[in-house]
Amino acid sequence: MFNVAIIGASGYAGAQLVSLVTTHPHMTLQHVMVSENSQDAGKSMADVHGNLAHLGHLKLEPLATHRLAELANSMDVIFLATPHEASHDWMAELSSGAAKVFDLSGAFRLKDTAVFEQFYGFAHTATECLNKAVYGLAEYNSEAIRQTNIVAVPGCYPTASLLALKPLFDAGMLDPSVRPVINAVSGVSGAGRKASLTTSFYEVSLQAYGVLGHRHTPEIESHLGTPVIFTPHLGNFKRGILATITVKLNAGNGQDELDNLYRTVYGEQPIVRLRDSFPKIDDVAYTPFCDLHWKVDEQSGYAVITSAIDNVMKGAASQAMQCANLTLGFAATEGLVNG
Repeated sequence: MFNVAIIGASGYAGAQLVSLVTTHPHMTLQHVMVSENSQDAGKSMADVHGNLAHLGHLKLEPLATHRLAELANSMDVIFLATPHEASHDWMAELSSGAAKVFDLSGAFRLKDTAVFEQFYGFAHTATECLNKAVYGLAEYNSEAIRQTNIVAVPGCYPTASLLALKPLFDAGMLDPSVRPVINAVSGVSGAGRKASLTTSFYEVSLQAYGVLGHRHTPEIESHLGTPVIFTPHLGNFKRGILATITVKLNAGNGQDELDNLYRTVYGEQPIVRLRDSFPKIDDVAYTPFCDLHWKVDEQSGYAVITSAIDNVMKGAASQAMQCANLTLGFAATEGLVNG
């Protein structure tokens, strides 16, 4: 059995990880932790998340920084569901021992530190860790993930967007003169557990935010390889992301070509489901799957692809688990998909 610690276990992604680890056949959850100044420190998981009432014996430990080295050397796996700044500051020590570290923040997703500072608001100084970090898009970077001890788990919007677009870009099917246009809607859990009037369920209707300036734009662009127009929206529902993406195809690419491409790329990928109709969020909520469907307008050469994921699962916790499975030598689906 592999020993696991989850730091930031009181948030939505952290709590989802608690659920996944406790049911994983090869993992033992040793620590559920929060920052020293967290109001949840000392509470049980049952106190914070009612759906984990059966895990009332798990107490949220306050993490003092002097314990980082101890965790690095005593744990096999550390999941960081922490703010970007905390992940940035703690990574060097947490990754200095035997533990493999999976960071769900944005601290190590962008290699360009100038772009990082522009979009995250602080200077990136953990250069050695950044150089080691592998982007954890499990369907594409599996070999590199297996060989590293620092994985930067992708953001939720980038996951939905990249899984839809990378087959087209990698195959040279996208017209380089027309940027892919990504319109994506997320449930309110994407904003995290901290109370805020702008994400209060009563206040949320349906609106765009972060227009032409969201920090996930450079993440999508850097890991795709081409500029995009990305517009996120906040919807009045709890979980899930639906991304509807419009692209211009190069001449000679139609419905048959896209059908063959997606089947070739994802035919052996059990987490990506190729659908016969456009998916809805209810199809993927509370699951680790990404559902894809696409349609080509043969006359104009444009195509529309829809990607649906659960933002807390495939957009965070279950993707981190996919990566952990790979580094530990298991199938990516271990503890996630039955049958």
